[in-house]
Amino acid sequence: MSFKLDDFLPYQLSTASNAVSDLIASEYKSRFGLKIPEWRVMAILGSRGASTQRHLVEATLMDKVTVNRAVKTLVDRALLVRSPNSSDGRSHHLMLSVTGRDLYDQIMPAAQAMEKKIMAVLSADELAQLSAILAKVKQSADEIAGS
Repeated sequence: MSFKLDDFLPYQLSTASNAVSDLIASEYKSRFGLKIPEWRVMAILGSRGASTQRHLVEATLMDKVTVNRAVKTLVDRALLVRSPNSSDGRSHHLMLSVTGRDLYDQIMPAAQAMEKKIMAVLSADELAQLSAILAKVKQSADEIAGS
């Protein structure tokens, strides 16, 4: 029996994810000057509110160094603001600044339009199934990683 990489589901998930991320990222980069990690940090803060860097690492599944660089870039661009974390003196709460919120509000319609364009090949039922399947796969991976 020979192994076919193109039939290996983790490979298919990875390449599909990378293709979608790269397509969307090219728009973020050209229109808004953001790289993927920077947009992911903004997306989490824009949809969930203030967070610590540790929580951003967990939410984005990016490594600490990548999140740190993204946060530094966004703070330097005045898109994020830091405030002291009274429950942990070693960390800060991060949130979108007014400028960051304005940019987030510009990006979201573009992101949603691109999602609609990419996913147009799927029916409403297929989209719902894909979402449910991906959630199950992520939960399984989380459970395996936690054991």
